Amino acid sequence: MKKFLFLIVLISPLLLHAQQVLDLDTCYDLAEKNYPLAQQSDLLKNKIDSEINTIKKEQYPKLDLNAQATYQSDVIEFPLQLPNVTIEAPNKDQYRATLDANQLIYNGGIIAATTQLKTAELQSQQQQVVVNLYQLKSRINQYYFGTLLFQKHLELLNTKKEQLALRLAEVNSGIKFGAVLASAGQIIEAELLKIEQQISQANFDRKKALDNLSSLINMTFDDDIILSQPISTLSFEAKSKRPELKLFELKEQEIEASKEVNSKLKYPKVMGFAQVGYGNPGLNMLDNSFQDFYMAGIKLHWNIFDWGKTKEKDKVLTISQQLINTERETFNLNNEIQLKELENDRNKYLQLILTDSQIINLREKVLDASNSQLRHGVITASQYIIDFNMLYEAKTDQQIHEIQLGLTTANYLVVKGVSE
Repeated sequence: MKKFLFLIVLISPLLLHAQQVLDLDTCYDLAEKNYPLAQQSDLLKNKIDSEINTIKKEQYPKLDLNAQATYQSDVIEFPLQLPNVTIEAPNKDQYRATLDANQLIYNGGIIAATTQLKTAELQSQQQQVVVNLYQLKSRINQYYFGTLLFQKHLELLNTKKEQLALRLAEVNSGIKFGAVLASAGQIIEAELLKIEQQISQANFDRKKALDNLSSLINMTFDDDIILSQPISTLSFEAKSKRPELKLFELKEQEIEASKEVNSKLKYPKVMGFAQVGYGNPGLNMLDNSFQDFYMAGIKLHWNIFDWGKTKEKDKVLTISQQLINTERETFNLNNEIQLKELENDRNKYLQLILTDSQIINLREKVLDASNSQLRHGVITASQYIIDFNMLYEAKTDQQIHEIQLGLTTANYLVVKGVSE
């Protein structure tokens, strides 16, 4: 039991300092959640919900309290005098306070249609946010594969350093026994210092690229985080799911909802109304005293001729639909052009990587021969360094082409609108 506890204590620091591993899909997800633009979706919903609530309140009764006091220069008078009858003229100073109620009874469904329009607007605006967030993926690809390139380059530099350090040990042994010139060790040591410089520079460049990626997805990472390299495979038959395509559909639905609202404007509106009041005079103009009164009724409003305004609005909406169709066609055309370019680039990098492997194979054979010749003093250290650097230059080229292939594949998936 004590041995077991001792083992746990021994490995716990290793568990606590385990390296983080980050993949490209996680970066996409973090950007969609953490990028400031992502907050707009909820804000738009709150905004439209408030607007819809305001529209629905048009169905509720409207209550207005009115009061007035007036003095007029003249009042109605009767020109005839009747025997034994006195008709008193109204006072020139008059007072009135009323409470007016209006209730919408029928408006042709304009409230329901306007509510549907607002819902369509919300869906369209929220989808626009999705489109804007989706466009971040191309920038994420650049930062991600830029960081990955420096990560791979550092791995290659460290391997190069280890191999050259082994060669230095062999050379120093040869110098000790007089088989190799002393300058050979100095040449290799100078090359090792050069590699140290390259490692230092690559570390700074990697941190800069990682900081850019971290800022874009609003997430802080340890400097020793490891980025995984996505698998560079494609399905050319996969159906596109670009959010722009859905946005075009939602915009068309929004226009259809606008047409529905426009058609409802032709319908008559029926209102019920009631009024209670207190004033001098009341409804009886011949009674010069304060009195209460009331009235109730129904009124109709119907704009039977609008000089063709409704037709013009329909015409504008039809043109808007045509504009959306042209935007969709333009998007699809540009998308196809981008996909063809990326497909050609991808084929190019696949061919380059195949050739890189052949070059590396040949360079390794040349370097094996140079190793033997250096140990026996047949060639100088400078000649060996040339062959050594040529091999790692070929490996660097292959590494760059593999990262370019990965970036091209990731961009293809983004442009196509499909997931790996």
